[in-house]
Amino acid sequence: MSEDEYMNDAQLAFFRQRLLEQRAEVLEREREIRERLNHRESAADPVDRAATEEERWLDLRLRDRESKLLRKIDSALESIRHKEYGYCEQTGEPIGIPRLLARPTATLCIDAKDTTEQIQAQYRD
Repeated sequence: MSEDEYMNDAQLAFFRQRLLEQRAEVLEREREIRERLNHRESAADPVDRAATEEERWLDLRLRDRESKLLRKIDSALESIRHKEYGYCEQTGEPIGIPRLLARPTATLCIDAKDTTEQIQAQYRD
């Protein structure tokens, strides 16, 4: 598609709606996690207590991941408001509709993401 057609008003509205739906889903999952964390009972049996602690740890980790996703969604919605959505933060090139459909919170085009992952892999080794 031409540059004039990329991230037109209809596309921005589509992705805004998709992000708002995803945001609502994340908030619902966070609410469920909070309820589970608040309603856990302490067990007398050491095995039951260990299982409860493991479930709590997993819920806390999931809550942290959901919180990070929520920040990414809010950032993407902000970029839509500023008409900057859909463009790579590093190169300024279009991210591409297929990539945004798969990951609406994407901030890097595929080439920039590959480069970033290669650099991170080098530092991990």
